Amino acid sequence: MQISANGINLEVEDHGSPTGEPLLLIMGLGMQLVAWQPGFVASLVARGYRVIRFDNRDIGLSQRFDQLGVPNLALDSLRYAVGMKVSAPYTVADMADDAAGLLDALGIASAHICGASMGGMIAQQLAIRHPDRVKSLALIMTSSGSRRLPGPTLKVRSAMISRPQDPNDVDSVVAHYVKLYRLIGSPGFPADEADLKQRLGHSVRRSYRPQGTARQMVAIAADGNRSKLLAGIKVPTQIIHGKQDPLVPVAAGIDLAAKIPGARIDLIDGMGHDLPAPLWPRFVAGIDAAAGRV
Repeated sequence: MQISANGINLEVEDHGSPTGEPLLLIMGLGMQLVAWQPGFVASLVARGYRVIRFDNRDIGLSQRFDQLGVPNLALDSLRYAVGMKVSAPYTVADMADDAAGLLDALGIASAHICGASMGGMIAQQLAIRHPDRVKSLALIMTSSGSRRLPGPTLKVRSAMISRPQDPNDVDSVVAHYVKLYRLIGSPGFPADEADLKQRLGHSVRRSYRPQGTARQMVAIAADGNRSKLLAGIKVPTQIIHGKQDPLVPVAAGIDLAAKIPGARIDLIDGMGHDLPAPLWPRFVAGIDAAAGRV
């Protein structure tokens, strides 16, 4: 369903009992709400949560921002690498305001928040900018944005800004994403090839917006270092990070745990930068642990 939030239209799905504990799931860079897989959502609903997943602005079926133009990722990456300011069409903070607006539209005073990758950055800004709306935080494979942290390898950086051989052909786009996921995914929990292709094919057919992904990528760079703001987060926080994450190295999770007061951390052997099904019970336990400390 489409919901107007923070002045824009967001595609939203609401799962579980309306009387359940609200849990807002915020997905990462270029990822749609379907990346929170049905089985994972069902396991959270079974724990008594009212689970809300949505497409971030500029992605999936939510409002497009094509009028803002397409960033020059190569130039912006260079500017970021040398410490220059990066200008963005919108910010991670704007996306956090979208999440707060979504809670407003649904009549939810406050919710537990789970964010993955860029979604974890949005969750941090939500807790910083709208502390009364956040009951607890679960931050999966994400970062404070500190420049002192190790970044992805050159191979991963190149893959992130690469394009499919034929952007107009669904099979070509899916093959491109399969290759990327094989590069950044969990070596200890490799995805089944047929299942991965099916899931990525469904996502591409639902929506394919590389320009939106580019704008989100620049928003991440422009958001910069949130380290000094993290001390203001007072809610129970669970950090979950893979020890083999090649996109956001594990040092980022350790750094977050040190900077958010009272945060607890779960470092997982064999986990890369994805959400493999064998780890869903562990993710759910982490979300529950933070919620239980409220």
